[in-house]
Amino acid sequence: MRVFLETIGAAFGMFSALPVPQTVWRERSLRYVLCAFPLVGAVCALGWWGWAVLAERLAVPAVLRGAVFCLLSLWITGGIHLDGYADTCDALASYGDKKRRQEILRDPHCGAFALIRLCAYFVLYFALCTAFTPQRRGLLCMGLGFVLSRALSGWAVASFPMAKDTGLAHTFAQAAQKTRVGRILCLLALAAAACMIWLGRGTGAVMAGTAAGVFLYYRNVAEKAFGGISGDLAGWFLQKAELWMLAALVLCQIGEAAV
Repeated sequence: MRVFLETIGAAFGMFSALPVPQTVWRERSLRYVLCAFPLVGAVCALGWWGWAVLAERLAVPAVLRGAVFCLLSLWITGGIHLDGYADTCDALASYGDKKRRQEILRDPHCGAFALIRLCAYFVLYFALCTAFTPQRRGLLCMGLGFVLSRALSGWAVASFPMAKDTGLAHTFAQAAQKTRVGRILCLLALAAAACMIWLGRGTGAVMAGTAAGVFLYYRNVAEKAFGGISGDLAGWFLQKAELWMLAALVLCQIGEAAV
């Protein structure tokens, strides 16, 4: 039980900004920390659900409701994945070779292309959050999307080749029981996708298919542009997956309303 709690604590301590008891990271607790990563997504899902209920009761205007939806994940995660998204966008925009792109990922400074892409990301994400209709089926599907994106991200860290032998992603990958962790996260991703399809029907199927498409694109970009994945690339994938799953959800809601 102690190892189990330490594993969850390590996952939330690394991948969220939520206050958790500080524990020493031991090898035994890091072995399965990636398996606990999707639990952070479950907290994001609860945050969205709670805000949807409160916003409905208080008759919050759509723009304000969407703004909070847009920022909830950022508040919960502390922006750790957005940092990776910005660095990766900077590296891809350089059109350099693999070595140059990896150098940009290691650079602590934020480049112009990172700022441009972040602004574009938030404009689109805010617009989608405002257009999103927070009814039960949509909230369930998006909540499962937060879990699915993290299950896929963790699965990639445990299964894909690494671009470098340093960094946090490499540390977790080395400490993990790779085969077992990969299988657990694969099953968790399949279960989340299956629940999404079962609860959301056509909408859920479109969202799950969108996540799978972004995942395949992620692997292709990681291998061809960087020679493998890293923590920054894992954050880039997670942000893109959640953005495009929300886009798929909103488009399906618009289509259903037009029929």
